[in-house]
Amino acid sequence: MNVKDNIAEEFNAFSKNYTEDMIRCVPYYQELLSHFSKQFPENFQPQSILDLGCGNGNVTNALFSLFSKAKYTLVDASQDMLDLCGIRFKKYDIDYCNSYFNDFTFKPNSFDLVVAGFSLHHCLKMDKPLIYKKIYQALKPNGIFACSDLMIDKKEKEHKKHLMDWEAFVFKSFPDGEKWTWIKEHYDQFDNPDSISNHLHWLKKAGFNHFNFNAYDNFWTHFKAIKA
Repeated sequence: MNVKDNIAEEFNAFSKNYTEDMIRCVPYYQELLSHFSKQFPENFQPQSILDLGCGNGNVTNALFSLFSKAKYTLVDASQDMLDLCGIRFKKYDIDYCNSYFNDFTFKPNSFDLVVAGFSLHHCLKMDKPLIYKKIYQALKPNGIFACSDLMIDKKEKEHKKHLMDWEAFVFKSFPDGEKWTWIKEHYDQFDNPDSISNHLHWLKKAGFNHFNFNAYDNFWTHFKAIKA
């Protein structure tokens, strides 16, 4: 499996066995996914939901059990992923947008809930503060931004051990090493994770002031931020 020239091509190729590969290649994937349907304020019933970097729709699917009547907008750079969602959710009224985050138009005061599952790490560090600001502005009052992702800076001293632990996890499912080689090449070329402290700083700078963080092994993290 070769690393592609851009992230859209990468995930077009990754789309066929996406869920199975995520479970076997991303530690705590199912736990982090499950947090998207937990820990919401009482009586929170969003009417409009934006899924940024929707992939094959696993986050949206987790939300359906809670918010089946909401209007969903799914955004992804991979058209193949959006096509999978179109098949998977053909009975639902969903808007699809083939776009990178930087090119997506965030309409102010448009969404009650914005979610990003394992997608924000593809954005450059310099772009994330502005994206967080756009998300904040796109949310309605009392709206929520929920995110699950890897949160560690590659320059942190713990990063080397983190990679060793991650490699050991992948080797349990793929002992021949080919899958980890692809993951590491993809990670080096496309992934730009940042520390929890950076995420918290950007959230506060965007305007959020209510947070709930859940971290596994310190770096695999889910958070919810509320626009007061």
